[in-house]
Amino acid sequence: MNRPYDIVLFGASGFTGALTAAYLARSAGPGVRWAVAGRDRAKLERLGLDVPVLLADSTDPDSLAELARSTRVLVTTVGPYVTYGEPLVAACADAGTHYLDLTGEPEFVDRMYVRHHDRAVTSGAKIVHGCGFDSIVFDLGTLYTVSQLPKDVPLTVSAFLRANARFSSGTLTSAMSIVGRARQAAEAAAQRRAAESGPLGRRVSARAGGLRYVGGWALPMPTVDPLIVGRSARLLDRYGPDFTYRQHIAVKTLPAALALVAGAGTFAALAQLPGVRERLLDRVRPGEGPSPEQRAKSWFKVTLLGEGGGERVVTEVAGGDPGYDETAKMLAESALCLAFDEVPDLAGQLTTASAMGRPLIDRLRAAGISFTTRSG
Repeated sequence: MNRPYDIVLFGASGFTGALTAAYLARSAGPGVRWAVAGRDRAKLERLGLDVPVLLADSTDPDSLAELARSTRVLVTTVGPYVTYGEPLVAACADAGTHYLDLTGEPEFVDRMYVRHHDRAVTSGAKIVHGCGFDSIVFDLGTLYTVSQLPKDVPLTVSAFLRANARFSSGTLTSAMSIVGRARQAAEAAAQRRAAESGPLGRRVSARAGGLRYVGGWALPMPTVDPLIVGRSARLLDRYGPDFTYRQHIAVKTLPAALALVAGAGTFAALAQLPGVRERLLDRVRPGEGPSPEQRAKSWFKVTLLGEGGGERVVTEVAGGDPGYDETAKMLAESALCLAFDEVPDLAGQLTTASAMGRPLIDRLRAAGISFTTRSG
């Protein structure tokens, strides 16, 4: 497309946005035409980047439409997405501009499918949610695992996360929104089921797993990731005629498992109380995060057990700080992949596996995130 920019990063002055901008500055190369965008020119200029600064506001649809028409790929870190995200999705669907975000909000993903998928298909826009740790690691890790198993047979993949990390204020704000909007999320999921046809002659089941003991305790992980992985399985025949996915978080000891369950239960209960929820949100200060030294000590490892056709494989996807550094890397590499790599000729609301797949895995491996598989 004959547009001024290949990539525009919206929300670059926030903590994760600034990390993403810094990564692009290091990695994009001189031939990449990119810009940063937001509503505060002074904050964007303080990033000290030698790229154009564009002004746009998530509450001003006209400015977002102009932004979408200026670029081939538009990346946003402005959340919670259920509050601020839809106008930019709509602008990209109208303009035929590829859209990437970091959302972990199932309600937002489902509503965007119902409201904007068909128009994006018509315009040629790829609308890709969850391009950070949620949900690239699980989505591409599952694709990588499936690719090592036999074709055209029932397949099962179970994912187990271990990590040592802090998560961003944006992630905590989104999590509060998710658990505080359970009714709205259920309504959005029902609307999507009514609007979306399943794969003909194929079955897909993707959700949080159950309590398991696997040398340590594996607990259900009810995040957006199973929704994304299930969507990939519905879009790609390679996942076989009958595909099952379950996701867990792994801890070593029973006391740690009980503490995690208790903490999650308390968080969920508090998020249901409007007055308490607002007070908790007031204590979460957007734009802040751990120091480089703290992030350097963080890490993640996701183990995926894949079975099918009498074969069993074990995949490990591993990297550094998941909440910030690796998320910025994943988002930036996703944008570069959509802008410059040979990717599947699909449009509408997609996933990282269906929109980019192996080219993005190759980029992430070159950038230091490991994908390895061994026979089980």
